[in-house]
Amino acid sequence: MKDVMIVTGAGQISMAIARRIGFGKKMILGDKNMKNCHTIAEIMNNAGFDAEPFEMDLSSRKSILAMIAKAKEFGEIKYLVNGAGVSPSQATVETILKVDLYGTAVLLEEVGKVIAEGGCGVTISSQSGWRMPALTAEQDEQLATTPTEELLSLEMLQPENIRDSLHAYQMAKRCNEKRVMAECVKWGKRGARLNDIAPGIIVTPLAIDEFNGIRGDFYKNMFAKCPAGRPGTADEVANVAELLMNPAGAFITGSTILIDGGATASYFYGDLQPEK
Repeated sequence: MKDVMIVTGAGQISMAIARRIGFGKKMILGDKNMKNCHTIAEIMNNAGFDAEPFEMDLSSRKSILAMIAKAKEFGEIKYLVNGAGVSPSQATVETILKVDLYGTAVLLEEVGKVIAEGGCGVTISSQSGWRMPALTAEQDEQLATTPTEELLSLEMLQPENIRDSLHAYQMAKRCNEKRVMAECVKWGKRGARLNDIAPGIIVTPLAIDEFNGIRGDFYKNMFAKCPAGRPGTADEVANVAELLMNPAGAFITGSTILIDGGATASYFYGDLQPEK
């Protein structure tokens, strides 16, 4: 029987990671857009992988549980790759918080209840969460440990405290990283590990939407002035995921790996510093 791997979000980053580590495994590929999901599954299967498309809405616990139940039909769930989400140019504040913040928290919680010993998970957040001012220790703890069904009721996430969709996205990604820290403790009791990758500007269809959106000039300036001088690729994110999900990364859990070409460093200490 094959190890089972849940992959959410049939996008460039999820697929790059799946191609890197998914050989010999049964993949349940969850996405809300079933046309895209079937297309990606077909591409993967034609390349020798074993991918099963599944309609999944990250904002719904019921949908997440249905995907987990489907995965368990094929054996123990050993791996999780979560690349599902929406961008600030694609969605409203409410949708971003429901999908990227709440949905990711539920997914990590529910997979953590069934993850097999020796298993590993990786979720994708964003450099965006690193550019917000620091939260208080109490706020960080709230994002990390508040019961999932109470998360969206937190005062800091109420409409009057969220400036716009970018701010909502930053809060969601900060929450992702804090949830990974808290959930990795629970995963560890099952002998499993959980980490986060925070990519910068990676060339994907979603990123191209951003380049052509209202913040397009901001993002183009960011990768032009970061130390790397370019955007990244999905395969470079997969390089990090491969380390985190293989035995070479066995001592890494609860961590967030920032892979942004130095954009965050430049934002605080280089050419990308905002005017004061």
